Amino acid sequence: MSVTVGEKAPGFTLLGSGGKSYSLSDYAGKPVVLVFYPGDNTAVCTKQLCSYNNELAQFNDIGAQVLGISAQDVASHDAFSAKHGFGFPLLADTKKDVAGAYGVVGLLGMVRRSIFVLDAQGVIRYVHRSAVGLLTSAAKTAASSIDPAGSSSLRFRANQVRYQDLRGNPHLCPDRERKVL
Repeated sequence: MSVTVGEKAPGFTLLGSGGKSYSLSDYAGKPVVLVFYPGDNTAVCTKQLCSYNNELAQFNDIGAQVLGISAQDVASHDAFSAKHGFGFPLLADTKKDVAGAYGVVGLLGMVRRSIFVLDAQGVIRYVHRSAVGLLTSAAKTAASSIDPAGSSSLRFRANQVRYQDLRGNPHLCPDRERKVL
């Protein structure tokens, strides 16, 4: 199964940082950025999550919640988060059920590095699935895709190409999206 732009995001509840339970529904009414990554304490994943942590103020300014998701357990996430001082929770999708629902389980069962930006109504507004595990989507690109007004249109600034939103209105979006409605 693979979800795409314009679809309602699959709900989930996972254990995460500090052993707390996190549900997507906990963030209803605010934008959410789901950051799927292959593993804790690996070079590229560390760089990816640090970039989101470094841009956390930008996400907070527009009322968005960042959630990191990978297949490692809570103990691994807690150690990884403590080591790097992440200001957002890391969720343990140990059975890869959530990764499967979002269509990001790749070859050999590895979670593909992927980003999903959800609007305040839980509709997917931006998707980046890395075909190669070494490529990441910049935090600034994900943050710029969020419309703080909560409309169904998309707002992009960098690496832009023509795009139509769900209403058929022309917009610009990153060329990495590759999803044309």
